[in-house]
Amino acid sequence: MRLLIRWAALAISFWVATALVPGIDVTGGPGTYLWVALLFGLLNATLGSLLKLLTLPAVILTLGLFLIIVNSAILMLVSQWSEKFEVNGFWSAIFASIIISVVTSVLSQIGKSPIKRLNS
Repeated sequence: MRLLIRWAALAISFWVATALVPGIDVTGGPGTYLWVALLFGLLNATLGSLLKLLTLPAVILTLGLFLIIVNSAILMLVSQWSEKFEVNGFWSAIFASIIISVVTSVLSQIGKSPIKRLNS
């Protein structure tokens, strides 16, 4: 259940990013957003984990800000693999990465049950 909430939160965050960032486009409806979120989640869990490990010194030196670059790279890779998702430029990917991270974090916190939030 928690995985489905995170997947939906990621799909909603992609929708917010396409609404706010020029240069990020998803052609299609809710199913397309779910597909893009699934692809991003899978790539981020596999390749993203490896990239974060390899760039750990840069992440430490920048106090975690380099993770935005890693997420942007994954976002641009998703754009290459999906015909319905388009990223036009590096800065669009950077801003979209920030928005996706923030919105996903907020929505995931909202999706947690109140009892778990009180115990945390």
